[in-house]
Amino acid sequence: MLERLAGASVATQGIREVARAQAGQSRPGVLVATLVFVALVVAAIGSLGAPLITSVARTYQVSLAAAQWTLTITLLTGAVAIPLLGRLGDGPRRRATVVGTLAAVVAGGLATVVPGPFWVLLAGRAAQGTGLGLTALMIATAREHLAERAGRTIALLSVASTAGIGVGYPLAGLLTEVAGVRAAYALGLAVTAAALAAALLALPTDDPARAARPVDWTGAGLLGGGLVAVLLVTGDTDLWMTHPPVAPAVLAAGVLILAAWVVTERRTPSPLVELTALRLPAVAGANLVMGVSGVGMYLLLTLITRYAQTPPGAGYGYGLSTFQAGLVLVPFSVLGFVAGRVGPRVGRRVGPFGLLVASGGVVVAAFVVFAAARGALAGSVVAMAVLGFGVGGFSAAMPQAILAVTRSPRRPAPWA
Repeated sequence: MLERLAGASVATQGIREVARAQAGQSRPGVLVATLVFVALVVAAIGSLGAPLITSVARTYQVSLAAAQWTLTITLLTGAVAIPLLGRLGDGPRRRATVVGTLAAVVAGGLATVVPGPFWVLLAGRAAQGTGLGLTALMIATAREHLAERAGRTIALLSVASTAGIGVGYPLAGLLTEVAGVRAAYALGLAVTAAALAAALLALPTDDPARAARPVDWTGAGLLGGGLVAVLLVTGDTDLWMTHPPVAPAVLAAGVLILAAWVVTERRTPSPLVELTALRLPAVAGANLVMGVSGVGMYLLLTLITRYAQTPPGAGYGYGLSTFQAGLVLVPFSVLGFVAGRVGPRVGRRVGPFGLLVASGGVVVAAFVVFAAARGALAGSVVAMAVLGFGVGGFSAAMPQAILAVTRSPRRPAPWA
């Protein structure tokens, strides 16, 4: 009798494992839609602060430099969350990590909506930034559960991450004009709650057999602390004039903390970021192009947003409303989507590194277009379109370029 019970238990466990392995294949369409929706939402929420900077400054009675932190702090949190969530989701609790992170983003959305001081808004935006680390987990889920559809889904996720940056700008701008800046943030709260519900319903269950990897919490703390210190003094120029001795001290402390982080990562058996991979020239070059292009992308996004909303009486600007400024940014998402779709085809001909370099050149061209034609509104629109095409191209090329030099011999070519 005991043997039969034991056999039944083993059989039941085997059935559960098979069901878990096939979780993403029983309803692949639903899973693909969920993964893309989550990637789209977190990208849109992460960049939502760009068109609202001027409105935030007026609503909360803060300077434009302070309002800029509604975008900066989100990207800062995302910079730490991306490697951290990648490590947490690489073990037996991937679904739990995704759901928990989306819950944190929803909580952050609540903080941006409720009436309160400016620091509450910043705290909420920081919590929303953790969602930027979810795209990597969406890609990992697609690779594990979607079999032959994994490649197309991963390409679609890259496109969604780029297109999502500006997808909600016009609607957020319209809500700001009609009901105030908190109404725009309420839109972000609503779509994030929808993403959380979709993840709860569609994501495959966790696999307890997947090996857990240790998390480098020390590295995460050092990276976050160093970035906060450096960005604080580089983003607030008034600090150098109002507190001359403090600003350089904070900058030096930030640099030292980041140096300590590098030393820690090189000595830790399971580092948060594998810095040794930068020894490969291709990996270092790909990250350099991506970093410079990313800085340029957000610099031009915020510059054109503020430029478009500045009254002409200041000597420059177009005096557009928040809604109209959001429309100026739409070409970024449209051309980013186009580039993400055609990028793999171009990559088959010129290779991932050729596409990466070319895309970086397109980003530089966007700055040239804006500098040469900023006197006309059409110039800014064209600059945003060019920028979106460049960003979409290097977003698609970046992972393929790295995989080309780090993949195992049995892994197929990245452009296959």
